[in-house]
Amino acid sequence: MSRTDIILERLLRLHPNKLIDLKLDRIERLLAELGRPQDRLPPVIHVAGTNGKGSTIAHLRAFLEAAGKRVHVYTSPHLVNFNERIRLGGKLVSEQMLGEALQTCEEKNAGRPITYFEITTAAAFYLFSRTRADYLLLEVGLGGRFDATNVIEKPLGTMITPISMDHVEFLGHDLASIAREKAGILKKNTPAVIARQPEEAADAIKREAERLGSDIRFAGQDFDFYEQYGRLTYQDSFGLLDLPFSSLKGKFQNQNLALAIAAIRHFELPPDETAIEAGLKNVSWPGRLMELKEGSLVELLDGSQQLWLDGGHNEAAGRALAEALAQMSGAEGKRPLILIVGAYANKDMGAFLGYFKGMAEKIISLEMGGERKSWSTAELAEIARTSGFEAIEAKTIQEAISLAARTVNARIIICGSLHLAGDVLSQNNTPIC
Repeated sequence: MSRTDIILERLLRLHPNKLIDLKLDRIERLLAELGRPQDRLPPVIHVAGTNGKGSTIAHLRAFLEAAGKRVHVYTSPHLVNFNERIRLGGKLVSEQMLGEALQTCEEKNAGRPITYFEITTAAAFYLFSRTRADYLLLEVGLGGRFDATNVIEKPLGTMITPISMDHVEFLGHDLASIAREKAGILKKNTPAVIARQPEEAADAIKREAERLGSDIRFAGQDFDFYEQYGRLTYQDSFGLLDLPFSSLKGKFQNQNLALAIAAIRHFELPPDETAIEAGLKNVSWPGRLMELKEGSLVELLDGSQQLWLDGGHNEAAGRALAEALAQMSGAEGKRPLILIVGAYANKDMGAFLGYFKGMAEKIISLEMGGERKSWSTAELAEIARTSGFEAIEAKTIQEAISLAARTVNARIIICGSLHLAGDVLSQNNTPIC
């Protein structure tokens, strides 16, 4: 176990009930002890939403870096190693720097109650304040209003990706309530760009923006995008852009890249059309509709199958994945589709799997490890059968892939959880950089 892992294990014990506890007083206290590093950051772009936050940030980072800018990035959760959450000036934070920052935060906190996410976010701000960069792309962990990242008083701009039902036990049991919490990152007289939203979510965001006087732009109203002749056309008041599709797979990425372009134009960021096009060719975001082409897990196939990985874990993500796979079948030819699924027990997997009716030939269920409660293999299999699928239970990822590989020419999709995606990448020895 590394020095960083040892410190992280200690930090997990600082909040007695280990549950999500949304408030800002603990992190504000610790940041004050650290000398308020949040006041010494490069211009911040703050991103909330239910789905697509990481992919939107990945596009924005690619555009800015193609324009020659140094970019800090903060995202969560990580897939394999914790340092994936913190990117300093374009590179993942080193083990030494991360360990020193975590130890500093641990010492300043002096054993007082604080959540894991709060103290690690404080460590990220500490690191960002001590390393030069042109911009910081900052992803909300959960919600927005009381998320530990929401201590930035004057961001350069804010962004809200599509909102759907998720984390209802913390954010509310309807879209309007969830949207109000996400809109908590909006700031007075600060520009914002908003993805397409269900009507009740959009109305809640508009009310909060009007209250604050935020200069807000909505997809479908102030900017838009559409496919034409194998290209993507982006349109806003500044004019049209004719662009290639993103190197990230899936039609759902179009809304993410369009939101990133809207941020560039509305926040007056430096990338021009040339930099945007270069960024689209190089953008990377592991674990999201990602084909695994080599590694120990791929070696379990007979050569005729494809193995794909997607960390989407709620109903909206299920819909987006199903649409992407349908598009893939149309473009590349239809293959037998097999889903290997693992998920936490607070996820509505009946709704998730419902989008694959008429597409998936069978479901192979897995149970995940860790402290959070996972659906058991038997429970997931029963959910699948109730939804009309043939279902098989597997004890390990290797067994699940071997079972799926009995189907010649299959397209095998491992999905349902970012935690599962991380396990797959780790066991396949896939590097993340």
